[in-house]
Amino acid sequence: MIAKIGHGANMIGALSYNQLKVDKENGQIIATNRIMETPDGNYTVAQLHRSFEPYFMANKRTEKPVLHISLNPDPADKVSDAQFIKMAEEYMQRMGYGEQPYIVFKHTDIERSHIHIVSTNVDRHGKKIPDTYEKLRSMDVCRALEQQFNLIPATEKQHTGKEQVFRPVDYRAGDIKSQIASVVRYLPKYYSYQSLGGYNALLSLFHITAEEVKGELNGQPKNGLVYFALNEHGEKASNPFKASLFGKQAGLAELQNHFAHSKEQMKASPTRAVLKNTIEAAMHTATNETDFKKQLTEQGINAVVRRNDEGRIYGMTFIDHESRSVWNGSALGKNLSANVFNDWWSAQAVEQRQTMEQSSTKLEPTEAKNNTDEKEEAHGLFDFLNNKEQPADDFGWIDGLGGLLPEAQGEDYEEQAFANRMKKKKKRGRKQ
Repeated sequence: MIAKIGHGANMIGALSYNQLKVDKENGQIIATNRIMETPDGNYTVAQLHRSFEPYFMANKRTEKPVLHISLNPDPADKVSDAQFIKMAEEYMQRMGYGEQPYIVFKHTDIERSHIHIVSTNVDRHGKKIPDTYEKLRSMDVCRALEQQFNLIPATEKQHTGKEQVFRPVDYRAGDIKSQIASVVRYLPKYYSYQSLGGYNALLSLFHITAEEVKGELNGQPKNGLVYFALNEHGEKASNPFKASLFGKQAGLAELQNHFAHSKEQMKASPTRAVLKNTIEAAMHTATNETDFKKQLTEQGINAVVRRNDEGRIYGMTFIDHESRSVWNGSALGKNLSANVFNDWWSAQAVEQRQTMEQSSTKLEPTEAKNNTDEKEEAHGLFDFLNNKEQPADDFGWIDGLGGLLPEAQGEDYEEQAFANRMKKKKKRGRKQ
């Protein structure tokens, strides 16, 4: 069984997402805990939300008081509603949330039945419940529940502590060739990706890009691959390096074999359904693009967004570090395509700018600075595995490659796209 834990600020969004499944007869509420009852047993989002309001009123400091958890048994497991209810109760109790108000939704809209639990991490006294080592504890609880309910064990790769750990290339540090080699020589051993676009999305997290080059050799067409280091803005910051410098695995021919193998492997993977469900939940609970990405990175997923010069999104790629697989958004579902995200975030950006303009006179300069200077920090797992011993209790190391939280993609793209459009308008104005 795989558990996904999301933390957010939008309780209405979390409840609406799940209630919509119920309304469309793709889900049902199978259990509640400390939730106000209704005369007929039916609920609305507003009714459910009232049970959480006292908790939110008691603590207004916690930025993400909403818990949105999904428990996903193997598709071959036949789990009854009674077992799902007991499973949710056991999970919440062992994770320290047993006395919290929560609702258990069962979803049946994908090939595997699974449950979502919506709750809060703020207790009735207004104190935030500690979430230290949350992912590690969750994995332990899942293993225990698998035994208790005779479920098929999750096919998560066991981390030995001897695996290669990567870090982003620093084009200013010198010896760029060796830095790139440390990533591209070994990445195919750990991750599945089906195209050069997916490969580049993964490479972008390490400040690298690969380009296909075409030419002729002795009258015969010849294709190859070159690699570049990128700067913090995603721009090329080095001379090209031929793939042959990094060994056979980094070359185009081997990559194409890897693409074909990954396609077959991912076709039957249960990861797709879990990942799609997790992304959809984040879409409903996130307040904007930055929040959406942060929610996913907290669950071991990177969203890589590709935009053209005008700021329009033309590609959405999701990298699940737990299963070590790279997925194109449209391959997961039509509702996760680039066009959907472009329309969604464009509308949000307009609304946010209007709100900011209306409230700008009320903001103090220091407050505005704090809002715009927020930047994602690189995760410690980007350090190389070397001769230095890792601390025995280092949760980040236990989490292995599944916990990569890169600094790449940390910029506010909405603001950057807006700034670029303004620059173009100014240039056109000067020409006139």
